[in-house]
Amino acid sequence: MKKSLLTMAVLAALATTLAGCSLAPVYERPAQPVAQAWPAGDAYKGVPAAAADAKPVSEIQWREYFADERLRKVIELALANNRDLRVSVLNIEKAKAQYNIDSAALLPKLSANVSQSASRTPSNMTGTGEAAINRQYSGGLAMASYELDFFGKVRNLSEAGLQTYLGTEEARRAQQITLVAEVANAYLTLIADQQRLQLAAETLRSQQTSYDLSKKRFDSGVTSGVDMYEAQTSVESARSDMAVYTAQVALDQNALTLLVGSGVPADLLPAGEPGAVTQLAAIPAGLPSDLLQSRPDVQEAERALRVANANIGVARAAFFPSISLTASGGSASSNLSGLFKAGSSTWSFVPQINLPIFDGGVNRANLNIAKANRDISVAQYEKTIQVAFREVADALAQRGTLDERIASQQALVDAADKSFRIHEARYRKGADSYLNALVSQRALYAAQQGLITARLGKSSNAVTLYKVLGGGWQPEVAPQRG
Repeated sequence: MKKSLLTMAVLAALATTLAGCSLAPVYERPAQPVAQAWPAGDAYKGVPAAAADAKPVSEIQWREYFADERLRKVIELALANNRDLRVSVLNIEKAKAQYNIDSAALLPKLSANVSQSASRTPSNMTGTGEAAINRQYSGGLAMASYELDFFGKVRNLSEAGLQTYLGTEEARRAQQITLVAEVANAYLTLIADQQRLQLAAETLRSQQTSYDLSKKRFDSGVTSGVDMYEAQTSVESARSDMAVYTAQVALDQNALTLLVGSGVPADLLPAGEPGAVTQLAAIPAGLPSDLLQSRPDVQEAERALRVANANIGVARAAFFPSISLTASGGSASSNLSGLFKAGSSTWSFVPQINLPIFDGGVNRANLNIAKANRDISVAQYEKTIQVAFREVADALAQRGTLDERIASQQALVDAADKSFRIHEARYRKGADSYLNALVSQRALYAAQQGLITARLGKSSNAVTLYKVLGGGWQPEVAPQRG
């Protein structure tokens, strides 16, 4: 009994230490199909240059980037409650369990068993004229069919499982970056719509005053009804905008609630304040290849490529013989009391070699499929790189012109405001018709709306740039309290 157990242990140890060759191709990262420098031109002149020792965006945690304390708390709620992110975390657990299953095939499986078998022989077959009952008891250890991995099939399956598991990690990181950016943009959009609602309310009050004045003049016979009706159109337009933006603010709050995954406390909602909620990070120095590799979606695409590469090794191993071992050792006896006594030991050892001879081209087809999947993964990886490069270039182009757009929009607001005040003053003194005041008021209102949109664009661009450069995916670390 002890000898048989020792023999099985030696066989198991030998099987686990046998190092076979791997038939998977040597992995090489594909060349990046993008330029080696960011685009240049008039659109990028306004982008500030970063110091050589600037901290990479991928290493900047979102807590360091977003300055508004309420926004940080809203993002914390979203990371804790968002259902999409929760699904990503569960996918990681699922992939980890699958990898454990794949890697377990590298080791032999041992099991202990105790069994009894009983059979009855009828009296007409025993020769003694009496029926007989035979019993047999057995117990011991058994090693199920274990494949010796001479050609790397099992190890390549395990490698594919590992890369799939790591790919789900990258998917979760990408999901977190997207969620942080979506929450920040939803928060910024809510602020902008609150400002638009506030502007509509102020415009309504101003136009209501002008309408009341026009109506008094009309009632006293000083002016015709044209001025009064023109003033009324401005009032009703502002009232309509108030209704539109009141609804839009409610929609923005609903969108933010969905992203957060729970109700947002009222004290965390913005109140239309124009203050900056982000700190504009400097663009790190370096080549596009260095920055784009830090993006989780690029790393996820590379993990998928590694999976396809390992699967080629699995498909190639199917052309070679497979060797499996089945063994058992223990004790057997016709009665339970003598099961583990001297002389009752038993063992079996069943090696098996399977050599593929003819399979109708199945193995060849599987290898062709594996190679095609690898080529598909290469194309998808390259496309991911190209999309990442374009997203960063687009964000840089926007950032390079935003300051000029905001400055010109602010100058337009100032000029429109002066024009409106002059025309309104002239109308109140009776030196001008209300039509000129109405035109200048509408120009001022449109310019103010444009300024809100431009400021929102700058804040959103800061969030987008942070996202496309791969920032904000680090594990959560609770802020230290002083």
